[in-house]
Amino acid sequence: MYSRSSEPVRFERDCAAVMVPQGEAVTLPAGSVGYITQGLGGSYTVFVEGNLFRIAGKDADAIGKEPPPELDLPADAGDEEVEAMVWRQLRTCFDPEIPFNIVDLGLVYEASLKPREDGQRMIEVKMTLTAPGCGMGEILVDDVRSKLEQIPTIAEADVELVFDPPWGRHMMSEAARLETGMF
Repeated sequence: MYSRSSEPVRFERDCAAVMVPQGEAVTLPAGSVGYITQGLGGSYTVFVEGNLFRIAGKDADAIGKEPPPELDLPADAGDEEVEAMVWRQLRTCFDPEIPFNIVDLGLVYEASLKPREDGQRMIEVKMTLTAPGCGMGEILVDDVRSKLEQIPTIAEADVELVFDPPWGRHMMSEAARLETGMF
């Protein structure tokens, strides 16, 4: 939420946004004023007129920020290099309300590379949410899919939202548990 350390922002153009936590797509008009409350993983959470909104990295210019750089991977990269980049990309996916990536939150259960006949790869991901009724679930799934499909040689990302086993704070990394006070 808004704090004294939040960065003020003015929208330079109309901008697609997603309401947090409802997950409803809206357009914030040029001239809107607010505060950046979180800027992690290439996307931004902004507080405008009493509501939180998620701004995708591709729209960062609307709030005077640079979009994230394109990913670079050698054309002859092996599965190990691609898999390492998959996990780096997953760590750029953040819940807009929690300042931890989905890997450290323990939301990613599986990420498996599969070869395709055309020489490209597909990635299958099984992930969950901290709460089954979270309105941001599909937004997070889309964020994971789009970030993984930015990886060179990944032609397709199949991201499945699962709730078995149910998420629990014991699935969080030690650093995330310490930072949030969830021992």
